[in-house]
Amino acid sequence: MRAVVQRVTRARVLVDGQVVGEIARGVLAFVGVARDDGPGDVAYIAAKIRDLRVFEDENGKMNLALNDVGGSVLAVSQFTLYGDCRKGRRPSFDHAAAADPGRLLFDAVVSDLRGSGVHVETGTFQAHMLVDIANDGPVTILLDSRRAF
Repeated sequence: MRAVVQRVTRARVLVDGQVVGEIARGVLAFVGVARDDGPGDVAYIAAKIRDLRVFEDENGKMNLALNDVGGSVLAVSQFTLYGDCRKGRRPSFDHAAAADPGRLLFDAVVSDLRGSGVHVETGTFQAHMLVDIANDGPVTILLDSRRAF
C-alpha cells in the first residue's frame, strides 16, 4: 500500500461539480492499494498518516501530528500510485489491486483512522474527481507499507 500525504490548509474533492469531501487544516492522503496488500498494510499506512509529525510546533519544527493540531484527513483512493513507467511511456497498473479488494482495503484505512479519533472525509471511489488543495509548505511525504522508500 502506498500513500502520498500532503500537509494542507484546506482541501476538497468534487465529483460532477459537487463537493463530496472537504477539510480545513490537516492532510490530504492519496492512497493506492496493491494486489497483495492486506490488514498489515492497512495498519501501517493508517498509523503513519495519523502519526506523521508534519505540523510545526512553537519553535517552527515539524514535531506535531494530526491529533496534536486538531487536523483532519481527506483520503482519496488513487490506484495510479502503482503506475509502473519503467518500460515505455504508458504506465502499467498490473500491481494495483482490482476494484473490489481495493475498495475494501481503502475503506479499512478510513475506518482505522476514524476509529482512532481522526476526522476523515473521502473522495468517491472509482469516480473522476477534481482535487482542490492548498498544500502548506509545501510538505509532501511518500509512504509505502513495504518500505520501498
